[in-house]
Amino acid sequence: MKPFEARIERAMANALHMAGADLCPSRLAAAVEYAVLPGGARIRPTLCLSVAAACGDPRSDLADAAAVSLELVHSASLVHDDLPCFDDADIRRGKPTVHRAFSQQVAVLAGDSLIVLAFDVLARAAVNDSATGIAMIRALTQGTGMHGGICAGQGWESEPDIDLSAYHRAKTGALFVAATAMGALAAGQAPRPWEDVGAKLGEAFQIADDMSDVTGDAAALGKPTDQDGRHHRPNAVSRLGVHGARQRFDDLIDSAIAAIPPCGGQREFADMVRGYAQRLGVPGHRADNGVRAPGQ
Repeated sequence: MKPFEARIERAMANALHMAGADLCPSRLAAAVEYAVLPGGARIRPTLCLSVAAACGDPRSDLADAAAVSLELVHSASLVHDDLPCFDDADIRRGKPTVHRAFSQQVAVLAGDSLIVLAFDVLARAAVNDSATGIAMIRALTQGTGMHGGICAGQGWESEPDIDLSAYHRAKTGALFVAATAMGALAAGQAPRPWEDVGAKLGEAFQIADDMSDVTGDAAALGKPTDQDGRHHRPNAVSRLGVHGARQRFDDLIDSAIAAIPPCGGQREFADMVRGYAQRLGVPGHRADNGVRAPGQ
């Protein structure tokens, strides 16, 4: 079983139950559930809970809320990203995209509803710790909005000249930064030392995704490939070449591990990062990069 899988799915089920507790349109409720179940890799919530665990995880309720809110926002971004006005994708996670299964109108509302639900989950969890709750809401807002968040990532695709680094930081890195920051906040730790780890992991993940878009198999990935080429978007492979992208990925994983702040679960967190790096399947990636967290 993937780390924290049962915990994430249980928290997600609770959030969906809360969202559907009151009378709401049945197709919209079904589309919201369809967008998040079954889940994908759940990388962002796993990263959040891994940081909280590395820091002792004294408030599992706050950590669970943070993890679910991240996955809800991420799922919303996928629903919107797949729409005809963006990628016009037919398949996501091995099944028809939300707009193909429910209509474009319902898909737009489902994406919006997922974002609202994410912040509602955080607000409810913060009733007994408003300071931490506000800090987590702020972290997720920064990872979501137009100033460096995933909205900015989509916005870059409409610009005539795209800054690849800024594009990757916003498109993917922003929610990884939010994940590490929110995991630390939930554990009562300062978020800033963890944000650099999230930024590096986010860029590494985007490079892996770019390589999959160029070299991957759509059936195995459960989503279309060559989306960047089809939509004339920047891609790490087109900018750096396969060897350069692979080297950049390795360097980012190395530096992310080296940046892990001192904590009780430092070794376990480093091992988690290595495990994810291997599972991302970057061709030629070092199976063991040889870098150990400080103090190991």
